[in-house]
Amino acid sequence: MVKSLYSKLAIALLGLFCLLGVSIVILTQVASDMYQQEVVQKLNRDLARQIAAQKNLMQDHQINQKGLKEIFHMLMVVNPSIEVYLLDPGGDILAYSAPPGKVKQDRIDLKPIKKWFEAGPVFPLTGDDPRNPGKKKVFSVARIPEQGVLQGYLYIILGGELFDSIVQKLKGSYIMQLSAWWLAASLLFVLAAGLLLFAYLTRRLRRLAVVMASVDLEQTAGQLQSIIPGDRVPGDEIDRLTVTFKQLVDRIQTQMERLKTADSLRRELVTNVSHDLRTPLATLKGYIETLYLKDKSLSADDRRHHLEIAIQHCERLSQLVNELFELAKLDSNEIQVRYEPFNLSELVHDVVQKFDLSAQEKQLSIQIDLDPGLPFVNADIAMIERVIENLLENAVRHTPVGGSIRLTLTPQNADIAVGVSDTGCGIPGEDLPFIFDRFYQRESTRTGQTGYSGLGLAIARRVLELHNKPIRVESTPGSGTTFTFLLSAHHPV
Repeated sequence: MVKSLYSKLAIALLGLFCLLGVSIVILTQVASDMYQQEVVQKLNRDLARQIAAQKNLMQDHQINQKGLKEIFHMLMVVNPSIEVYLLDPGGDILAYSAPPGKVKQDRIDLKPIKKWFEAGPVFPLTGDDPRNPGKKKVFSVARIPEQGVLQGYLYIILGGELFDSIVQKLKGSYIMQLSAWWLAASLLFVLAAGLLLFAYLTRRLRRLAVVMASVDLEQTAGQLQSIIPGDRVPGDEIDRLTVTFKQLVDRIQTQMERLKTADSLRRELVTNVSHDLRTPLATLKGYIETLYLKDKSLSADDRRHHLEIAIQHCERLSQLVNELFELAKLDSNEIQVRYEPFNLSELVHDVVQKFDLSAQEKQLSIQIDLDPGLPFVNADIAMIERVIENLLENAVRHTPVGGSIRLTLTPQNADIAVGVSDTGCGIPGEDLPFIFDRFYQRESTRTGQTGYSGLGLAIARRVLELHNKPIRVESTPGSGTTFTFLLSAHHPV
């Protein structure tokens, strides 16, 4: 069973060449016969007229038998392949140069004869063959007048039975056989060349089919690259098909990577939620159960204290859930960065105002140092506001009572450097590589700190990664910590 494209093309080509060979043989035979007839007729077109002019074939409206016999005898000697007929004006055969019984038709159609006498007849012109009814042959004809009146026609068949027999013998001659062999050899050569050409043209298509039949997403791209080199501009349909298939594989790979990332994020989210939500939920449950079981024995102050702690844990739980979903959206690229120019100084002042109350409760001073004439920055204003809030919240949380926090904005090449410094307890060197990991908390901060989820710094780093900007941290235990990141300055065209 033929399945491959090359096999189908080869069979189709073989069939076409067989049809072409038969057509060439038939057309060559027909053209050769017509050429031969045309040559014979043009060479002998005046034969009948010359004979009729030499001999008076009609006398007193009667056939000149003597003159007719002389013509028959002369033509049989000179050219025995021709056949001579004497016709009346209506086309009936009056006499002929043939043995008795050979002539099987007693009348000749006059339409070809009339065409003969038209101006510029188209050769070869064929007429009836009285010896072979229904068969047409080339002829020569002349009018036979007497005293200006048409008495009949001298009709000469130029290729008689003898001529046909000689032609048949010649068709089997060495020259004809050699021509046939040359024709067959030429067709076979062209067929072989066509098959080789098809094999060359379908080579890349076969390789592409093999690659498509055994798709391995990790190896397919390299295999396709070998089919269409990267330095060649795709031209034909196979190249375009290969490029399209490669793009499809690339898209599938990208989608698979996204699915793997999404699945990893889902698993991580479930793990984080189950791990980090357990503590506030357990605490919340404990205080609520205490209120339920000891409601009558607790004083009003104790009930109020328990409710305040429960509310704090609810707020912590709500913040944790919100930050978990926010981080999940950032990791899955559901939130797109919307770049726009804005005044960073105004944004910093607005964010600092949000922390005035919490800073006053801890007697903290927040200072803003910036260079005058700072240009606008080009970033997502909502995302950058979230980064500054998380860094300030972290500084307020870890700065002791009476400490200070400073925000600095300074130009740095084509960027604006944003710094958030505090005078807190600092971060040990062994903890610095992990502080941006989600849910990472130092041992000293894992107890007694409410409202701290361990996601603020992770969110800040992810936001800056989406902006293609790094964030750095420097810390000295006992002296404080400084976070620094860059934002691209906006330069109007």
